[in-house]
Amino acid sequence: MSAAPVELPRWADTALVPLVSVVAALLVAGLVVIGIGENPLEATALLLRGALGSAEGIGFTLYYATNFIFTGLAVAVAFHAGLFNIGGEGQATVAGISAAIACAALGAVPGLIPGFLAAPLAILAAAAGGAFWAFIPGWLQAKRGSHVVITTIMLNFVAATLIVYLLREVIGKPGSMQPETPDFPAGAVLTPMHQFLAPVGIKLPPTPLNTAFLLALASLFAVWLLIWRTRLGYAIRTVGANPRAAAYAGISPAAVTMIAMAISGALAGGLAVNEALGVQHRLVLDFTAGYGFVGIAVALMGRGHPVGVGLAALLFGVLYQGGAELSFDKPTITRDMVVVIGGVLILFAGALDGLFRRLVAGALRLGESSS
Repeated sequence: MSAAPVELPRWADTALVPLVSVVAALLVAGLVVIGIGENPLEATALLLRGALGSAEGIGFTLYYATNFIFTGLAVAVAFHAGLFNIGGEGQATVAGISAAIACAALGAVPGLIPGFLAAPLAILAAAAGGAFWAFIPGWLQAKRGSHVVITTIMLNFVAATLIVYLLREVIGKPGSMQPETPDFPAGAVLTPMHQFLAPVGIKLPPTPLNTAFLLALASLFAVWLLIWRTRLGYAIRTVGANPRAAAYAGISPAAVTMIAMAISGALAGGLAVNEALGVQHRLVLDFTAGYGFVGIAVALMGRGHPVGVGLAALLFGVLYQGGAELSFDKPTITRDMVVVIGGVLILFAGALDGLFRRLVAGALRLGESSS
């Protein structure tokens, strides 16, 4: 028999519990650092300095955070509908393929559309590709009863195979030994942030950070607006809380399942926008680099709320960038060690969530009784 869920004030559930889990995870990571003979306080200082101690470091941190915002929001929207979308990698892959096909069409017919519309069309193509790839498991669960976890896992592998075939046989760069497409048309690529801010007098060093970051921030607001301020968002949350009650109220769980998965996939497509349109300026193999799976941890730590997702994405951005700098300064602390720290964060945010909720609930009751 499972234990009853612990009821907490909203502020404690969305802020205090994740904070406690992060602190506990960092303490455990500190023990690991001590175990290899390094000073955890010094390592933490180096990590934070590498991620936040310079304009260049901040640029890289926000670049990583952009990917995590998109993938975290993708998982969060599905969570609210009671779905576990772990197909962000595949959805982002197909989004990249769709963007590459759109860019190839734009490059094949110069002057087909005004130049200022090229980037928006490429972004829409990426969103449509991700939405389509997520709609398939949504439809299969709604109409055929196939569990979305199984189908999204399977479609990750299908997408990984599809991009290899297309880059080798269909849309690959002629004469290139690398699995990549030709460069995208100049009008379809996103502006680097240091160039975007230069006209207003803000000078930044060149980093991968680009205007996809602004799109990610807009997505945070849009998801908040969707989930908590629209009828569709209410339907999504209702189906996620109780599908039978939703059906009794006239809401179609099947329709909500398909729509929520499509929205989730479109958000996962933002990863392709940042990487393919914003950084690589072409489609390359393995551009997703595991960001889709990290999005699961980001959504868990952020409690599915856009504010929490944004903060969790920033935390993982700090880990990714700071960890890279840390491995240079402390060769004994390799990138694998940083992966371990991220894994501990994921473990504490997911598997041990109930434990931390009970600890926070006990601390709050103790505080109330003492006052």
